[in-house]
Amino acid sequence: MKIVSWNVNGLRACIKKGFFNYFNEIDADIFCIQETKLQAGQIEIELENYDQYWNYAAKKGYSGTAVFTKRKPLSVMYGLGDLFEDEEGRVITLEFDTFYLVNCYTPNSQRDLARLGFRLEWEDYMRIYLQELDRKKPVILCGDLNVAHQEIDLKNYKTNKGNSGFTDEEREKMTILLESGFIDTFRFLYPDKIDSYTWWSYMNKVRERNIGWRIDYFIISQRLAKLLIDSEIHSHVLGSDHCPVALKMNL
Repeated sequence: MKIVSWNVNGLRACIKKGFFNYFNEIDADIFCIQETKLQAGQIEIELENYDQYWNYAAKKGYSGTAVFTKRKPLSVMYGLGDLFEDEEGRVITLEFDTFYLVNCYTPNSQRDLARLGFRLEWEDYMRIYLQELDRKKPVILCGDLNVAHQEIDLKNYKTNKGNSGFTDEEREKMTILLESGFIDTFRFLYPDKIDSYTWWSYMNKVRERNIGWRIDYFIISQRLAKLLIDSEIHSHVLGSDHCPVALKMNL
């Protein structure tokens, strides 16, 4: 099975930049996107052989997630259930026979860390949610999780310490999640691989010089590790300030 995740930073803009070229070429079984920046009725796309599931933010032109899947889910859930009210369209969960797939767009703490408190509260509820799912079936979590977990996961870690996405608090929340029964698939397979990033600033020539951050992940339940084939970063794919990431598993 091949699952792809991509923060498209506005689906309509990404479509104009070749979204469907990549979508058709990669031919994923499940394709997850974050930051759709859409409201219901603002776009109609025909995807042969795929069911579509959308979670829209209440605020126009903001956040939002979607999942396109060839495999019919048993059920679909939006948000974090009763744990946390999700008015920003950040989570879609698909239940399948043998696993849950959670597509997530984690809140950004903002440049001045004005939203750090909200972000940390979100992290706690998300972890509880994932653990509740994991007690029933193994979990695959994907998406833009808005944190570079380790120093190896961003180019300029020394000058970014304490900045949004690389605060001690955000990194610690990721550590706690992983220690609660999950693995970061990319670092599980490639613990020492450097210069592997998924997001680059739009500032001049930053992406060409590969001054990036790895903030897009596939996190899976530990007991799925034996089924893991590969966790890929498709940094050659343009169309957004993020690139797609892909998971291959023997499911």
